[in-house]
Amino acid sequence: MLGFLLWLVLLFLCWPLALLALVLYPLAWLLLLPFRLIGIGVEGVFELLRAIVLLPARVLRGSLR
Repeated sequence: MLGFLLWLVLLFLCWPLALLALVLYPLAWLLLLPFRLIGIGVEGVFELLRAIVLLPARVLRGSLR
């Protein structure tokens, strides 16, 4: 909501810049999408490695009852 209000202020003060931002935002989002997907994959690999490293401790600890 705050971003929309800031965009409205920009539209009021400098409408060509606001329209340019409106056009370029989806393009920037599309360009950054592969990096987000790579980040999700890397995070998954790190979580898998963490689970593998911590598995012996969880097995030796047993149940929490």
